Amino acid sequence: MTLGPLMVDLIGVTISEKEREILQHPLVGGVILFSRNYESPEQIAALTSEIHAIRQPHLIIAVDHEGGRVQRFREGFSRLPPVGTLGQHYMQHPQQSLKQAEVTGWLMAAELRAVGVDFSFAPVLDLDYGVSEVIGDRAFHRDPQAVTKLAAAYISGMKQAYMAAVGKHFPGHGAVEIDSHLGLPVDKRHLEDMWQADMLPFRQLCSQTLAGIMPAHIVYEKCDSLPAGFSPFWIQEILRKRMGFQGAVISDDLSMAGAAIMGDSTARAEAALAAGCDLLLLCNNPSEVESVLDNLKCEVDPLRHMRLVRLHGRHPIDRETLMASEQWKQAVYTVANYAPDTDRQLDLA
Repeated sequence: MTLGPLMVDLIGVTISEKEREILQHPLVGGVILFSRNYESPEQIAALTSEIHAIRQPHLIIAVDHEGGRVQRFREGFSRLPPVGTLGQHYMQHPQQSLKQAEVTGWLMAAELRAVGVDFSFAPVLDLDYGVSEVIGDRAFHRDPQAVTKLAAAYISGMKQAYMAAVGKHFPGHGAVEIDSHLGLPVDKRHLEDMWQADMLPFRQLCSQTLAGIMPAHIVYEKCDSLPAGFSPFWIQEILRKRMGFQGAVISDDLSMAGAAIMGDSTARAEAALAAGCDLLLLCNNPSEVESVLDNLKCEVDPLRHMRLVRLHGRHPIDRETLMASEQWKQAVYTVANYAPDTDRQLDLA
């Protein structure tokens, strides 16, 4: 059975019978987890094991676990700082910061792999222009070269824990004020200006380092009238042809306000697939998931399946062994030593 193009979510900490039927549908290829799905490391490990047992090859399990405001699992996991903290240190201590980024990427990935999560939607490759409502310190830095170097080190750590990296939000979310969860941002810059700035981290990391890229729900009006995640120009012409990206293109959540311009959920899914997306997130709206499963027409695509299989985590990690290891203990110390007080940071929905 091939992996389908939809990544769906669950309501609670266990799988209902209705959800089990949905996860067996051939159009489904993965599950995204949220804070509402988490109670403890033991519970989430049991849930991921149950999800993986439903089908072969197993469904991909993902989570947003960047650190700072965006860390879905907290109690029982290391509190990760926002990656912008690494960028703050980078200007004074670049080599030390690169090592810290590598250790942080490894710690994030190893703890998730130890409970059966395949990958985190990380790292953020946006530039922090200081204007975005939703990006801010989720970005490493304002300077594209600094973002590229820090992200490369972070991804190196992820790879050491056998986790694929998914860069977001292509071609860049940091220069618009509106949060695409709440509205449709419009970026008025020219392509070549973005090519030299926001797109530099994607360009330099896409060929060998990134297994997936997530386009933004943003209209770049000087380039195309469609949001990037629904745009053949951005996905096929720029990302695939001009940049040579061969990995999976994963849409941002089709339920977000920034996607509403494309119509209902089925129309959004059809448009994203036609533009070149391989995997479509559809979250926080169970009735719409059922509607899309009933109405979406999508042929089996072996190339899509191959791209998605590359997102599977490799070499399972035993959590007890991990937390007894000197590498884990040293990583926890390293992160705690440079991190701010993460307990006071609010979780971003």
